[in-house]
Parts: sequence; structure tokens; C-alpha cells
Amino acid sequence: MPYTPSGFFCDRLIRERERRDGEGSLSKPLRFSGQDFTALKQECLTKKCLFEDDTFPASVESLGYKELGHKSNKVKNIVWKRPKEICENPQFIVGGASRTDICQGDLGDCWLLAAIACLTLNEKLLYRVVPQDQSYSEGYGGIFHFQFWRYGDWVDVVIDDRIPTFNNQLVFTKSAERNEFWSALLEKAYAKLHGSYEALKGGNTTEAMEDFTGGVTEFYEMKEAPKELYKIMKKALERGSMMGCSIDSLVPARFETRTVTGLVKGHAYSVTAVEESQHKASKVRLVRLRNPWGQVEWNGPWSDNSKEWVSLSKGEKDQLQHQSAEDGEFWMSFEDFKKNYTKIEICNLTPDALEDDKIHKWTVSVNEGRWVRGCSAGGCRNYPDTFWTNPQFRLCLLEEDDDSEDNEVACSFVVSLMQKNRRKERKLGANLFTIGFAIYEVPKEMHGNKQHMQKDFFLFNSSKARCKSYINLREVTQRFRLSPGEYVIIPSTYEPHQEGEFILRVFSEKRNTSEEIENRIEADHTVPAPANAGEESEEDQQFRSLFQQIAADEMEVTANELKNVLNRVVSKHKDLNTEGFSLECCRSMIALVDVSSMDGTGRLSLQEFRHLWNKIKQWQGIFRHYSSDQAGIINSYEMRNAINDAGFRLNNQLYDIITMRYANEGMNIDFDSFISCLVRLEAMFRAFQAFDQDGMIRLSVLEWLQLTMYA
Repeated sequence: MPYTPSGFFCDRLIRERERRDGEGSLSKPLRFSGQDFTALKQECLTKKCLFEDDTFPASVESLGYKELGHKSNKVKNIVWKRPKEICENPQFIVGGASRTDICQGDLGDCWLLAAIACLTLNEKLLYRVVPQDQSYSEGYGGIFHFQFWRYGDWVDVVIDDRIPTFNNQLVFTKSAERNEFWSALLEKAYAKLHGSYEALKGGNTTEAMEDFTGGVTEFYEMKEAPKELYKIMKKALERGSMMGCSIDSLVPARFETRTVTGLVKGHAYSVTAVEESQHKASKVRLVRLRNPWGQVEWNGPWSDNSKEWVSLSKGEKDQLQHQSAEDGEFWMSFEDFKKNYTKIEICNLTPDALEDDKIHKWTVSVNEGRWVRGCSAGGCRNYPDTFWTNPQFRLCLLEEDDDSEDNEVACSFVVSLMQKNRRKERKLGANLFTIGFAIYEVPKEMHGNKQHMQKDFFLFNSSKARCKSYINLREVTQRFRLSPGEYVIIPSTYEPHQEGEFILRVFSEKRNTSEEIENRIEADHTVPAPANAGEESEEDQQFRSLFQQIAADEMEVTANELKNVLNRVVSKHKDLNTEGFSLECCRSMIALVDVSSMDGTGRLSLQEFRHLWNKIKQWQGIFRHYSSDQAGIINSYEMRNAINDAGFRLNNQLYDIITMRYANEGMNIDFDSFISCLVRLEAMFRAFQAFDQDGMIRLSVLEWLQLTMYA
């Protein structure tokens, strides 16, 4: 049986293995909740029954947890119905999917619906998310499926078609066509992905845009937008990018309230077209937008019935698809667009350099990571004692851009930091962390040295680049241009001690590599030389005398006797703030010596005991060095330095485990736990080396149990 790292991280190893086998790709998406759409549909057709999804049942739990939970009056009259119970001749899609098929219901998910409206502008993208092989006639079994990008993987989400209704009307998203249901079912699948319908309340359009495409989003504040914003928007739409915009509301109570111009504050809109048209003697730049409500439109210049349209020919109106209908879609001039909207979000399917005339294909690297309290959740640069413990990712920019100007040699790249699962865990009280990242240049003498950068490096070196600000969004993204070379990216939460998972993506115009810096796992096994008889200190002499008293004629001590010896000696060191070694710790110490000597007696001789004592004294010195204000404890963030000084090189996953195993609630490690940890590390390293075959070991079940139970 091959040796592998701790089972605590088996899920991560399995995911990496699946990715190597093609799992999670567009052609082979992961099965959400383990459900196989084809097999489940065939089972329903064979049994001539309609599918009922027990993983997302037609119940209050699927609606929500607070405003749509058991105690809410809103849910009392909601009835889950299948489309055939709602209307005659239901259809999945009527006359092709379009942006008018998405009308917001009684749920604050305009951000999601704005993204769906953008999705309909690109059939290839749409039918990747909404598979076409679905119908209410041929092969109908009450089962449908949709595909989403989720933190680096594509997942296939299966649902039944029972939808929440009130008075036989859909409660949430609906189509302008009463018998069309694809948008309502898509919303249900997305709600299942996040745990409930209520989990979809409030969000950012880019979140859904990326979940539909796997793309990366760039933000522009209108007041800071580049001069060529119109050109950027037009080129983005031509390349199939998805685009959303909104008007910030400074007063929360005024969210989603209509202004006198017909625009709504705190509300997400889709940008569906950018065009230029001849108006009188000059050209005018126009932007088409859509309100997901399917109504409430701009009433200023270039609105549906404004006078500006009179001067346009029928051909120009047809080209712009001008309609005078209260359908939520409207045109406005680009200048009015800039004056009224405060920010715009562009989701690039492959992050082309939008500011340039040329289209560049970018490469992408994806890294998963986590912040663990007390170990790798170091917070931002404002916390220098812990910042260095954050996960670190080495970025190698290998080739400069083709279009570098003024003899500038630079590489363009986009860094995207996304926190995972916070929406799904909202019902448990989880909110979005405030996140960001910094980029440091690696000195040439350290190139190729893939070791975790230590505290001193960050104390004496400033960042080469960083995100504009730390912000409580699901994702922070920014574009950079740096010289070719090696860099280290430090993603973090603003405050330390905040636990969560994240995905770090790097898109670059030219070839790059990025990977988490993981120290090579190894041990020095430096053994302090035993003191000669003439060099014995007074403590050593007392120690020998005490050992002889306890060991008696056998000249060997048991675990319980070892406990008594050690605690009598250690109790004299008041600065260690220790309550003494436990019997379990002493058993581990004897196991360490047994593994080293392979004698397996379960007892210690004087020589073995002296060897152990010298090692404990060495570790005691390390502990004192890192002890916080000599308080007899070590901060868990300093534990990795202490372990390093003891001769062990571990990776982040193992440091995480040690923190969880040995630190107390205050993220501190006392002397007893410190020694127990090092004893266990030493024993397991020696055991591994005894069986080592080219970095792998093979054990029978008996050998595995003997080793782990005794150590």
C-alpha cells in the first residue's frame, strides 16, 4: 500500500487526480451531488415516472433559511408545481432563447438575471450552460440539467422541474412567454448549486458571468475609466465578452429605487450592444442596456419614444433593432451612460488585451489554496508578524509581450483572487471576507529556490505591485505589466485569523508558470552529542541519580516512570509554564526510541534515556527562543520557524494539520504540546525512512496498524 499524505487533504488529492484524468472539463463535467443526468433520465423513462430530486427537494429548505425559511409568512402559500400543472403546452425554449425570456420575480437576484441576459447574446456560450437536448415533449421525464463553472471545474447540475408558484404564477424568474421555462429552471439549478433560492439574494453580475463562462472579470469605475472605454466595450462585445453595469446607491434604504430618469439605483443592468449611428450632421455613440425586470426604462435622450429617433432612417432603426416597447431594453448615448452609471464589469472569456487593437491569446494557470487560522491566515501587510505565513505562489514571467513600446520589456498579466463557497455558507453566518493580494519580486540570487519566503524578506522589501484595494467581493482582479522574471504572489484576507478557501488564477499574454510554494518535506535528524561524564552539569548529575533511583536493578524505565523523571526535572523550569508531560506523550517518546533502535522493548535504557534527554533540551532551547514574551507558549504562526530550527522541513498542508492538532483555542502551543509534536514528527520520519523505497513506502495492513497505533 503506497504511503500518501494525511487523509485530511484526500479531497484535494482526489480533485487533482480527477483533473489530470479530464474530470471537470467542459467535455467531462463533474457530477454535482454525484448525480448522472443520463442514467437518472433513462431510469425515469424506463419506470415511466417523473424525476423527484431528493438532493434539492420541493420544500422550504430549498427556498431558504431566513426570509424564505420556516418562520417566514412568504413561504406559507408557495406551491411547487411542474410546468404541465401551470399551463398547457409548456416548452423548454420558445423560438430561441433571448434576453426577453428573463423577467425578475420576487427574489433580489437581478445580478444573476443580468448575466443570463448577457448569456443569450452568444448562442455558443448559452447552450454550453443550457444543454439543448431537453424538451417537454420527446423523452420528457421531469428531469433537466445545466452546467456551470465552479472554482476551476465545470459541474453538471441535475434538477427536477418542480418550481415554486403562488396562485399558479411563478414566484421567481419567469419568461415573457407564459409557457416557456428554461430561464426558471436555470435559476433553480443555480439555486441548488448554492444551497437555496435565498442564497441568490444580492450579488455582483460578474459572479454569475464567470460561473457561466469560466472567464475573468475586469472592473471599471466610471469616474476613473480610461479614455478609450467606448472602444474597450465595443471590442469586448465583438469578442463575446459579457458586460454588466450598475448605479451605486449611497443610502442602503434607497436600493432598487427608480430615479426621475427611469434608471434604478443599486440595480444590475446588462449591456447588450454598443453602436455608432449617424445623427443629423454628426455621429453619435450609443449603448443598449437591459433591465432584468423586463420593464422600467430610461426616459431621457434616445429612449424608446424620444425625438432623437425621428432623424434616423428605417434602415438605421432596423440595424439598431429599435423597438418602442416596455420590455426593459433601451438605448442611451454613451455620454449619458457615463454620466448616469457608476461602474461597469466586463467578463472576458479569454482575457484578451482589450486596450489593444490586436487580439492576443492568453495562457492561464489555476491554483487552489486555503487560509487556516493560526497557521496560514496571516492577514495583510499591516500585520508583519503573520503576513509572511500566508500561502505563497511563485510566478515566473518567461516572455515579454509582442507589442511592448518605447523599448519597454514587459509582460502583461491578470491576477484573479476568488474566495470560495461563501455564498453557499451564508445560511451558517458566513459573509464575504475582505480580500486582496500583493506581488513581490524575487531577488535573482533566490531564483529557482522554491522555499517559503520568511518574515525578514517582507520586512525589508516592498511589494512590486498589488491590487488597488482590499474589498469584500467574491473576487479581486487586476491587470499588471511587469518585467520578465520571478515573483511571489501573496493572497490574503485583510484581517488575520480568517479561515477560508480560495482560487488564484493568473492569465498572461505570453507563457508563464505559477505554483504554490511548497517546501520539500525532509528532516535533518541532527542528534546532539551525549555529554561525557566529566562534562555533566549539575542538572545532568541529578538526572542520572534520579534515573538510577527509579530504574532500580532493571536499569530501564517504563512510560509511567519516564513521566515521573521528566516532570520532576521540568517542574524546576518555571519559565516553561508547564503542567508536566502526559502519560501519552511519554509513551510516544519511548516509541520514538524504539523506532530508532528497532528493539521494541517499550522501555528506555540509561543510554536511550540520555539520548532522549539531550534532544528534549535542544528542543527546549528552541521553544524558549520563540516563546512569546517568555510566557511559556509559542504563537502558532511561529511554530513553523520552531519546527524548521528543529531540523524539519514541512509544507503548508502539514503546518495546517499541526496547528489544528496541537494549538489551543488562542492559537498558542504550550511546551508539552510542542515536545509531543516534535516527538511525533521525529518518530514518523524515522519510520518512513525505515521502509522508504524511492520516496514511497509499501505497508501491509498489519504493518500500517502496528506503526500508527504504537507511534
